[in-house]
Amino acid sequence: MITSIRLVNFKNFADETLRVGPFTVIVGANASGKSNIRDAFRFLCGIGIGYTLAEIIGGVYGSGGQRDWEPIRGAANEIIRFGQEKFSIEMELDDGRAHYMIEIGHHERKPDEFQIKKEKLIVESETIYTAHCDGESLRVRGAWDKEQKEILLESNQAVLTQLTIPPIPIESKRQEAFFELLPKISQPSFTLLEMYFRELSPGRMRESSLPGAKMLGNFGENLPTALEEICTDPKRQEILTSWIHELTPMDVQGFEFPRDPSGRVHLMLCETNGSKVSADSASDGTLRFLAMLAALLGKYPEGLHFFEEIDTGIHPARQSLLLELIEKQAAKEKVQIITTTHAPDLLTFVNDSTFENMSVVCRLENSHDAIIRRVADLPNAKELRKSQGLGKLLAEGWIETALAFTEDYDEAEGDGE
Repeated sequence: MITSIRLVNFKNFADETLRVGPFTVIVGANASGKSNIRDAFRFLCGIGIGYTLAEIIGGVYGSGGQRDWEPIRGAANEIIRFGQEKFSIEMELDDGRAHYMIEIGHHERKPDEFQIKKEKLIVESETIYTAHCDGESLRVRGAWDKEQKEILLESNQAVLTQLTIPPIPIESKRQEAFFELLPKISQPSFTLLEMYFRELSPGRMRESSLPGAKMLGNFGENLPTALEEICTDPKRQEILTSWIHELTPMDVQGFEFPRDPSGRVHLMLCETNGSKVSADSASDGTLRFLAMLAALLGKYPEGLHFFEEIDTGIHPARQSLLLELIEKQAAKEKVQIITTTHAPDLLTFVNDSTFENMSVVCRLENSHDAIIRRVADLPNAKELRKSQGLGKLLAEGWIETALAFTEDYDEAEGDGE
């Protein structure tokens, strides 16, 4: 489980760290940098998949010209903070059990391209490998070689995934030691791979699915077959039905998954009075609820799920129930949920654990740079939460104001020393 991510000269972050819990809520004004945090997680996910830097930043195209991987938002040269030559992302797993760092800059001989400048993996206080760029290649030293003999790898792809893709460029006499370390290398890689960036689209959720497509897509595609898989388990089906009954005004009793002549699977919601509602007729909010349930109750819910504006299309009266659902699922092992939100009503009902893992992103006045701070660390935040409620504090702009005041005070203190 990821417990923190540090961004140095990444987009509009000079040097900021986000604390990550089972359920992490990020608030902040528009254009403050919340989406840039998402881009940082996507960058790490691209590393886990095994993409090159050019593919992570510029996108990957499959057959027919369709994108298999969306580019990182913005122009490629904007990924490095203005005026800087490189950026780095650091990640901690399991409260410091593992630490991963990668530093990226422009290629020394091909300034239009990016290359890895440094990379490091530490697991359980043991340095598994370090890497630095010699101008063209990555020179890697690993704990599998007591003589610290370097191996050369490509500088356009993370060492983390190059080491897990055969053939492994390690002398045969050192391969036994390498394979003993391989689980420590693979686990961070799997963590990065198991990330999902949910941008639920009503149009995609209404589409029929091919049989056997059991995992929900990031845009909500495969919703019928993902729900059908859940309904093969009576216990999960009962949970699914009870939640959709609570979260929507519909009196849903169950689901049907009819096939059309081409064999594709469709979704029907069956109500207690005998009426049936197709996905085509269901509201956008109902479909969003179903897609969130499909993601969190599905066959493979493990991993990190990143939602932007999770409250979109959700009636304020139902947001407390949505929050309860997410907090219950996040309490389970191996499931992490991160969301951005502008909804005061959502914040009003967060539990203590969620409050401790809530952060605000703010771009200070007369500055392009953004900062990240835990809401719980703001002056009197815990007391004001109890007396006034977080929702009211967000709606009135207190959170950003308190952060700006605190930062200005800290800078004045530093100038006076």
